[in-house]
Amino acid sequence: MLETLRKIVQEVGSARNLQTALSIIVRRVRKAMGTDVCSVYLLDAKRGRYVLMDTLGLNPAAIGLVSLAPSEGLVGYVGQREEPVNLEDAPQHSRYRYLPETGEEKYHSFLGVPIIHQRHALGVLVVQQKIKRRFDEGEEAFLVTIAAQLAALLAHAQISGSMNLLPSGKFSSASFEGLPAAPGVAIGQAVVIMPIADLDSVPERLSDDLEAEKVSFLQALSWVREDIRAVGAKLANRVSVQEQALFDAYLQMLDEESLGAEVIKRIEEGHWAQGALAYVVKRHVKYLEKVEDSYLRERAADIRDLGRRVLACLQEGGEVRQEYPPNTLLVGEELSPTLLGEVPKEKLLGLISVKGSSNSHLAILARAMGIPAVMGLTDLPWAQLDGQQIILDGYRGQVITTPDERKVRQYELFIQEERALTESLEAEAGLPCVTRDGHRIPLMLNTGLAADHVRALSYGAEGVGLYRTEVQFMMAERFPSEQEQVNLYRQQLSAFSPREVTMRTLDIGGDKPLPYFPIEEENPCLGWRGIRFTLDHPEVFLSQVRAMLRASEGLDNLRILLPMISSVREVEEARALIRRAWSELRQDEGLPLVNPKVGAMIEVPAAMFQIQALAERVDYLSVGSNDLTQYLLAVDRDNPRVARLYSGYHPAVLQALMHIATQAHAARIPVSLCGELAGDPAGAILLMAMGYQGLSMNLASLPRVKAAIRRVDVPQARELLARVLTCASTDQVVGHLGVFMNELGLGWLAGPKG
Repeated sequence: MLETLRKIVQEVGSARNLQTALSIIVRRVRKAMGTDVCSVYLLDAKRGRYVLMDTLGLNPAAIGLVSLAPSEGLVGYVGQREEPVNLEDAPQHSRYRYLPETGEEKYHSFLGVPIIHQRHALGVLVVQQKIKRRFDEGEEAFLVTIAAQLAALLAHAQISGSMNLLPSGKFSSASFEGLPAAPGVAIGQAVVIMPIADLDSVPERLSDDLEAEKVSFLQALSWVREDIRAVGAKLANRVSVQEQALFDAYLQMLDEESLGAEVIKRIEEGHWAQGALAYVVKRHVKYLEKVEDSYLRERAADIRDLGRRVLACLQEGGEVRQEYPPNTLLVGEELSPTLLGEVPKEKLLGLISVKGSSNSHLAILARAMGIPAVMGLTDLPWAQLDGQQIILDGYRGQVITTPDERKVRQYELFIQEERALTESLEAEAGLPCVTRDGHRIPLMLNTGLAADHVRALSYGAEGVGLYRTEVQFMMAERFPSEQEQVNLYRQQLSAFSPREVTMRTLDIGGDKPLPYFPIEEENPCLGWRGIRFTLDHPEVFLSQVRAMLRASEGLDNLRILLPMISSVREVEEARALIRRAWSELRQDEGLPLVNPKVGAMIEVPAAMFQIQALAERVDYLSVGSNDLTQYLLAVDRDNPRVARLYSGYHPAVLQALMHIATQAHAARIPVSLCGELAGDPAGAILLMAMGYQGLSMNLASLPRVKAAIRRVDVPQARELLARVLTCASTDQVVGHLGVFMNELGLGWLAGPKG
């Protein structure tokens, strides 16, 4: 059964369109299970009905015509229950509905299983037989497994159009959920960025100059043939005659009358050269990989390799895009930060990356530059989007392809409102962050780059609450030298002097690997990261601390922050190393250094219950709400499958944050918070009410948070906090916050509605 299942899934994955995929399903499943009927019903979201999309055993004339409401028939019953329905005599069931168009009156036994993707029923897979019998557990399990395997593929087909019957490259409006990486909204034209010589990543694109495409392809073909001839000649005296014949076989495959002829034909049908080549090569490869003959199967790898060689020549021959439209949205499987320097700033509206996370280097850069970004879009048919109009919603982590006029107008209106809001907030950016009843709460900056300190200070930033030193390490090709670190740290400390700059010691591992120091772990978020790594490598830690201390000479505004603290021993060991570095610089080099304040990050749940002990060993506490939320909820916020479960407004997270603030006040130690929650206006109001004495956030969030805090008073904020702390669910918390923000006229500080 396992081999049968594998073959079915593989064949469906190779199907050119939805109709072919469904045809494969009903035929292969009916044969594997030995049933009289196999049918697939898919839910038409617009009509709200289950439509018979394919069948083998029922009347084929009913395909596409017969449909059932979710409340109708056994198919609707399966969809409503969201679990299998296994009946010995279906016509006797109360939900049975006779459909004369299908000719199913002669079938008695019925097994239907739902096809579910991300909690949404997409359809129902049904098998039927004439005899009266219940399908056994093995048969039911097989059909459930088939449905589960096919769910993601069918979801992709239904919502993206990548396997539908529409013309290639055109599909209906669809919304794709990803991870919000940088806030903002943009409406623009997709520009697909392909990895070099990756056949699977070549976007579908039509061409207006077919002759030029043919010339480019033939030139690339010629270059590869010459290259193969040259390699063959070099190896002529080192390989056997049989091995030498392989090069001749390659040349035959590249002949203009063979593989080349098929590509030319595809170009003449209107496609650009790279897309035509990828289509032809992948079609041959899929065919050869299925054949029984082992020799022919091996030739699939040869053809794939040749295709990559020709594609590389095409891409090097000038096909790489040099011009970008004025409303560019860069789209790719895994966008590189270097692309940000290639696109003119005035033309780049947003970034869409299938892979990546909200903590990736690209995301950090996007937030620093104010460019909306969405990442982790696992279902996005990104290679087909080139030239398409797209809406990017960086607040929700949503991408809408081929939006209708109503949706475009809705987002255009929001963009106008957002611009007006930005202008109005600029006017009060320099005012102090004080509530209506006079309570002051400092707002600070989160950064990891050579930040625009002029803009940050104009926004009223009262220092840097979190300087991510690992960004410099991630951008380098080796560990930065001590002097290189001194130069960078001095820039930051000088720019914000006399305001304090909190520099977090190297926090790598987990979702922040170094390219030159890979850490291979099965569970990196619970592994060798943060303070655990640096204490195991004191030479790295000491070099960094010395660089920080050197950079602070004469400025005296440095604060050092220790990440991922889970025990007092880690703090004691780190502080001993910091004292050693400070003493050596003062005694050996005579530097007149002031002893910097040292703090601990509260982001590991264990640290929550050691506040008093930690307070005796550090000068301040800083809550890292992003990681703390992730660890409390056991949710990897960068995993698209579960990211929707990640929320700083989960009741357990709010209770934890309240506990930390209360314990810190009891221990008489300053406590602040850096994380996404601080950068949300409603979240900032709650944190202020809890008693946090400083909030640190991204540059773009500063004006919005300040505007919110200046429009409330402390009793209002505490009343809101008391209400949300009694909530049992995230939805209840968000509901209370929405009502509160609207009642105070602060709804305009939130993201797009609807």
